[in-house]
Amino acid sequence: MDKNKNYLLLKKLAQNLGIDLFGVADVTSIKEGFALPEKLSAKFNQAVSLGVRLSKGILEEIEAAPTKLYFHHYRSVNAFLDQAALKMANFIEKKGYLALPIPASQIIDWQTQKAHLSHKKIGYLAGLGWLGRNNLLVNQYLGSQFRLVSILTDMPLVVDKSTKQNCGKCKLCIEICPVGAIKENPEDFEHIKCFEKLKEFQKQRLVDQFICGVCVKICKGGK
Repeated sequence: MDKNKNYLLLKKLAQNLGIDLFGVADVTSIKEGFALPEKLSAKFNQAVSLGVRLSKGILEEIEAAPTKLYFHHYRSVNAFLDQAALKMANFIEKKGYLALPIPASQIIDWQTQKAHLSHKKIGYLAGLGWLGRNNLLVNQYLGSQFRLVSILTDMPLVVDKSTKQNCGKCKLCIEICPVGAIKENPEDFEHIKCFEKLKEFQKQRLVDQFICGVCVKICKGGK
């Protein structure tokens, strides 16, 4: 089957499902980091990355902390992505190939904040954006205002290329971070500082999950 034809079929399906971002990644370089049985991950060398934008109206309510509306929206978008990934995986399998949809937001080790795989890394390899100073994937048009889900597959597909773009001179997230966890270089992002603040938000009963949204709101990408 033609790789390009398969790619276009999945991209059209994604658009019909209401997906805003679509890309395909070669994941051979990051498979060792998957928290999946080796026999299972060995079957997949590619992944489809899907992204859905977050509501600007809901993000506008965020000031220095997450809100109840944002928390509900965050979960709703994740559920929407999971449904889209399930439908795409079913479509792929009906074509005779393997597909493994990975939950949009499922932590399997809370101490290390580890998931089955990094949607962010796959999104980067799929050309959906670059790793920003805020430690999030940044898209040229949506900034960090989107959520991701991934589908591992052995379906022959054209693979997208990662972007060479970066945050440039923009440092808005550095200025707005409530704990100063964001630094000039993305590699210097202070994960512990960030996570401690997320735990504080949860203890205050602002949200029931480790989320913030402050740097998400401010990040507008390449605009």
